[in-house]
Amino acid sequence: MEKETYIFEILKKDDFSDIVAQADHIRKENVGDEVHLRGICEFSNFCRRDCFYCGLRKSNKKILRYRMSPEEILQTAVLIDKHGLKTIVLQSGEDIWFTKKVLVKLIEDIKTHTDLAVTLSIGERSFDEYKAFKDAGADRYLLRFETSNENLFKKLHPDDDYHERLKCLQWLFELGYQVGSGSMIGLPEQTIEDIADDILFIKKWNFHMVGVGPYISNNDTPLSGSKNGDFSIVQKFIALVRIFCPKVLLPATTAMDVLRFDAREIILQSGANVVMPNITPQRYKQNYRLYPDKQYTGEDPITCRYYMENRVKKIGRKIAKDHGHSLISIRRK
Repeated sequence: MEKETYIFEILKKDDFSDIVAQADHIRKENVGDEVHLRGICEFSNFCRRDCFYCGLRKSNKKILRYRMSPEEILQTAVLIDKHGLKTIVLQSGEDIWFTKKVLVKLIEDIKTHTDLAVTLSIGERSFDEYKAFKDAGADRYLLRFETSNENLFKKLHPDDDYHERLKCLQWLFELGYQVGSGSMIGLPEQTIEDIADDILFIKKWNFHMVGVGPYISNNDTPLSGSKNGDFSIVQKFIALVRIFCPKVLLPATTAMDVLRFDAREIILQSGANVVMPNITPQRYKQNYRLYPDKQYTGEDPITCRYYMENRVKKIGRKIAKDHGHSLISIRRK
């Protein structure tokens, strides 16, 4: 059976327990039972983009904007390092206040004062900036392609370009980053064929990490009132990515908890091996409103860190003690 046909048939199945079991077995055989905790620090909710699905979009006047100082970000990094996390994910909107110079110093300071791996998730930048961040010590970069359907990408991103996004991903590979990408499941006008194509796109690019989440409708965007993504489709997608990419780092992403309270436990048992506790300082995190009903906005970073560890242990999995670097070789694409 051709890959396209196989994926499409699985995505349409009502009973897919066999696929989940297969994915979980492949996960165990290739990356083991350990789950990697990545502390995500959402350090700015300013954004220069106007993506139709995102609550951080520049045209959203209802959101209270904030920007952590480099000193606050460093303090957060030092704190989580003391509590045993091995990676900090620095995530923001596309906030150009954080220039190359500011971010290079921040990365260098984190590397000097902690033992953390540094992952950046700050959107599209120039080749020169990506290189400077890598030279400063950044280990990984997350940049979602969101959808492999170019026409749908254009509809959702009025001030961005599909080919520019792919060019940025190409640069990240060329510079030797561990590259993470992924898509959103359940976008308005997205078809099952589009979702199947996203899996084939992921296999073709052979990313080191794949972050996939459901679309969550936000009333403060032009897509207000649209239907949320289907959890079962997300679960099948995760399982299929593990089957097609056995060694990939595959997180159970935060947005899944909006759809059901035990979402991340289910996804961890469907092929995933990473979770990202939110270690943003409590006074900021409720305003990082990519989508509504975000979980754990009232808890401090360390409470979130240990709560997530307990959720992992309850399903019989272990917390990894290493930095969790990719098992897929770093390469120039």
